[in-house]
Amino acid sequence: MTPLLTTARLELWQPQLGDLADLFDLTFAEETRAFLGSFVPSEMDSFNRLHRNAGSWALHGYGAFMVRRTGSAKIIGNCGVFRSHRGFGVEFGLDDVPEAGWILHKDAQGAGIAREAMEAALAWFDGAHGPQRIACMIEDGHAASERLAAKLGFAEYARHQVEGDKPLVLYERT
Repeated sequence: MTPLLTTARLELWQPQLGDLADLFDLTFAEETRAFLGSFVPSEMDSFNRLHRNAGSWALHGYGAFMVRRTGSAKIIGNCGVFRSHRGFGVEFGLDDVPEAGWILHKDAQGAGIAREAMEAALAWFDGAHGPQRIACMIEDGHAASERLAAKLGFAEYARHQVEGDKPLVLYERT
């Protein structure tokens, strides 16, 4: 069954092909991707992100949700728990494990939407897959995401430097 989660202000659903244009718009704004690394997304990047997320759902039974305000058609976020392989090496504990992540459109930031969406996604994940270790990574200095990670029960366990990018702080929720 495809989950559709609802909160007081939001609807969260499994990605669909029709979400591609909104996903591109979501990640294209410079303010939205300020802490997503140094790339400027193309439509192909959004296509790959959508299909990678769909693959997480298909192969593992979970993935990031698309997020919109109740009653609106426009996607304002991409949040949840997905399966990823970052290639950092086994010592960093972020390869082939459930990973949490949240991306919010610049116009939706600062209103508690990421927390509301992630609390719903984590509760669904725990109920559907049982409590287990979930990792996440946050670009060093992204204070809002660092505070949110702490509120969601994540604790820092390591730091990682990817060549050419800012340092990443690695968190886990056990």
